[in-house]
Amino acid sequence: MDVEAIPELPTGAVELLHEQGIDSLYPPQAEAVEAGVTEGEHLVASVPTASGKTLIAQLAMLSAIDRGGTALYIVPLRALASEKAEEFAALEELGVDVGVSTGNYEASGEWLASKDLIVATSEKVDSLVRNGASWIEDLGCVVADEVHLIDDPERGPTLEVTLAKLRQLNPGAQLVALSATIDNADEIAQWLDAALVDTDWRPIELRMGVHFGDAAHFAPARGGDGEREQTEIPVGASDSATGAIVRDTLEEGGSTLVFVNSRRNAEAAAGRLGAVVEPELTPEERADLATLAEAVRDVSDTETSEDLANAVERGAAFHHAGLASEHRSLIEDAFRDRLVKVVSATPTLAAGVNTPSRRVVVRDWRRYDGTAGGMQPLPVLEVHQMMGRAGRPGRDPYGEALLLAKSHDELDELFERYVEADPEPVRSKLAAQPALRTHVLATVASGFARSRSELLSFLDETLYASQTAEAGRIERVVDEVLTYLERNDFLERDRGDLAATNLGHTVSRLYLDPMSAATIVDGIEHAVREAADAGSASAATPGADADGADASASTDASTADATPEAADGTSGGFQPASELVADRTGGSAARDPDEPDRSDVDVELTPLGLYHLVSRTPDMYELYLRSGDESTYSELCYERETELLGPQPTEYEEARFEDWLAALKTAKLLEDWTEELDEDTITNRYGVGPGDIRSKVDTAEWLLGATEEIVAELDLPVVDDVREARMRVEHGVKDDLLDLVGVRGVGRKRARRLFVAGIQDREALRQADKGVVLGALRGREATAESILENAGREDVEMEDVRAVEPEDAGELFPAESAASGGSATASDDADDDGDQSNLGDFS
Repeated sequence: MDVEAIPELPTGAVELLHEQGIDSLYPPQAEAVEAGVTEGEHLVASVPTASGKTLIAQLAMLSAIDRGGTALYIVPLRALASEKAEEFAALEELGVDVGVSTGNYEASGEWLASKDLIVATSEKVDSLVRNGASWIEDLGCVVADEVHLIDDPERGPTLEVTLAKLRQLNPGAQLVALSATIDNADEIAQWLDAALVDTDWRPIELRMGVHFGDAAHFAPARGGDGEREQTEIPVGASDSATGAIVRDTLEEGGSTLVFVNSRRNAEAAAGRLGAVVEPELTPEERADLATLAEAVRDVSDTETSEDLANAVERGAAFHHAGLASEHRSLIEDAFRDRLVKVVSATPTLAAGVNTPSRRVVVRDWRRYDGTAGGMQPLPVLEVHQMMGRAGRPGRDPYGEALLLAKSHDELDELFERYVEADPEPVRSKLAAQPALRTHVLATVASGFARSRSELLSFLDETLYASQTAEAGRIERVVDEVLTYLERNDFLERDRGDLAATNLGHTVSRLYLDPMSAATIVDGIEHAVREAADAGSASAATPGADADGADASASTDASTADATPEAADGTSGGFQPASELVADRTGGSAARDPDEPDRSDVDVELTPLGLYHLVSRTPDMYELYLRSGDESTYSELCYERETELLGPQPTEYEEARFEDWLAALKTAKLLEDWTEELDEDTITNRYGVGPGDIRSKVDTAEWLLGATEEIVAELDLPVVDDVREARMRVEHGVKDDLLDLVGVRGVGRKRARRLFVAGIQDREALRQADKGVVLGALRGREATAESILENAGREDVEMEDVRAVEPEDAGELFPAESAASGGSATASDDADDDGDQSNLGDFS
């Protein structure tokens, strides 16, 4: 079908398609147009990677915008949102205003109301619905990309419920769902009342097979005689099979994407494969790669950054979730441009991000599964998603994807398990309690359901309801969740009616898992009770020593927090939020309306205690305990026991105590960050990447912000403590820098330099000698002028100002410099030579 034949496109759209080199449609795209995708008809497109799904979505969205509606494009990952927003920027030639939104789950996103096309993650769209974004009612077209991820236990339920809510809010909006090739695309189409385009057509041939011995064994071509085809790829005595494939691909002018099962394997493979690639590089490529390597080093001063830069200089790279987002973007762009010749990656790179290559090698087809207690085979759909990255239309004449076998038996097994197998059917994961816990509260709090019957009626519109054959299961799980939410004071039930409490509304708006909120409330209320009881004991027993009062209070609080007697006859001890459902008088998260006012109780929470508290929530992925960690963190646990919030489990409660220590390890990482340890020290100490640090910091900042609102809602006397802990983790500083880092452009490094130079707050910054400011900022005049302007200073010009070096600043401000002592060494500046030994001996 020629593009001129596409109906109901806006003026200029055909010309734009021609400019992009699109004169005619691929068969799946033509089939979608014939099914009415540009005329407002619902559609499910189950099409292989690189076969034109995005253009199908663009055609639908352009037509909907031309009819006066707004288009919403839902993606599973933030990185994919940014990529799609850049891709859709070309539509601005047609007057389409594109907006992207992925974070800040508390906002209603009203600024998006003026946009024609909005790109957002499913979590962000869910939060927008919860917070009442008015423009949702103006949607003319909703596109759900990677809709097969409804099968994912973590993200799937959010996408499923969000689509169900959007259909209820705006039944007239067109719905277009894009999926990889799956076994039951017809079920998805039936659920969405949509036409189906289901095909395995690709614009270039994808050959899938297995490498064994000195050859790649491929499935027979269509119309072949059924015999496996072979291509010779010999493996030298000093070669690995992966290295041999990479070398063979380079000789043909192609690139290779290698999937492995762990970060450590990805980094090790990149180091080895760089030795394969380097001899094949041209002088121009070496120069460009050296420039790229410096850009990688500039992202962070960590061993991971250095290892990545070293690999890049040789034409290789690794890619995993532990990298900083800037690292990932640099590598993805360079790989797409074929400057980096080989990337070893964990499966995160297969999740939608556009990184095609000539060949894909699935080196590791098993990965560790803690629930199974060992290595387990990857799902067929996941492996096919990886293999689908092979072959780039317009650049590659073909794509090849290979698994690796070490024996004839394994060769046959891999053909049967993956090459010749169909992907698994997509199944809803909504009925699991963790998913329903969050979405039931949100559904009630946002007004979608005001009774149990309305709630069940809403859930009846989900994919789960259309797939389940187990009568009564959803009702049983819903009733368990309602009991949990009621007993933790998130919902109120009056006969059949449901209503969210003020706390429940707050938790839903903040996009918290209710179990996270229950954990937070339980831990802080426990601390407040202990402080109140300690104060009462001191007042009742003049002269009693503090230790005795604390011990008495701890005993009483532990008893108060425990369920009086659980169904199995046990009682007392640490109670995770999952068990705070005992009964309304005994459950620790349920608040007694007759309880005395404790808003003026004298209680002080430390940052470590708060970091540990939020690290215990299901919204934080805590660090795991490595060999030797248990004794290390057990010792720390007892050293700082009084700071930790909530009843502590005993060592005899092995699973609970291990979770407690894992949360403590995560909290200690956050504390080290706020004590201004440099990234390299933190990454080495905890065995994480720079991206992991940023992820933990961002999550902690969000959870502490939510905690701040919750304690204010409950009138608990700890708002200031929580706010300080949040601000410190946000900026990564000690408390003496909090005022300085509030000035735009002053981060943790610059703030410490300014502080050491005697400039300790923004008022001092406004009044400081400009030479001292310039010296503290390493002579960067434009930076100094910008910071002074942001601080509210009028005379900011640095012309003819002589920078006063740090030693000169010490003479000008001897008291301040002496008082700062070792603070300068707490900076994570790469060019600071301070001794880090005084920054903490915990390793």
